[in-house]
Amino acid sequence: LQANDAMQFNVKEIEVSRSCTEFPINLQHTGQLAKNVMGHNVVIVKSSDMNAVNADGMKAGLDNNYVKPNDERVIAHSDVIGGGETTSVSFDASKLSETESYTFFCSFPGHATLMNGRLKLVP
Repeated sequence: LQANDAMQFNVKEIEVSRSCTEFPINLQHTGQLAKNVMGHNVVIVKSSDMNAVNADGMKAGLDNNYVKPNDERVIAHSDVIGGGETTSVSFDASKLSETESYTFFCSFPGHATLMNGRLKLVP
């Protein structure tokens, strides 16, 4: 997954095999701006939780990677990175439900509106 200084991810959908026990997401910031100016992360949540998780994350601040500490609604999240940096996060795909809709997004303040996509569970 790539993110840039124009507040864009390079994909709008990530497919996760339901048989996957450890699904990694590698995030690369292809821009040049520092993380305190144009930082990016990736946060995985149920789609219905995205707005509330994002609002709580903004209050949590950069020191907490714009994710409320110990937020049980968050399936996984990466660190916030700046231009030229990379990070990764893994999660157990077997914890996802076929009846639920999931979203990935960047929780840096103001980014979630443009920087989000669907996380889809596939056979």
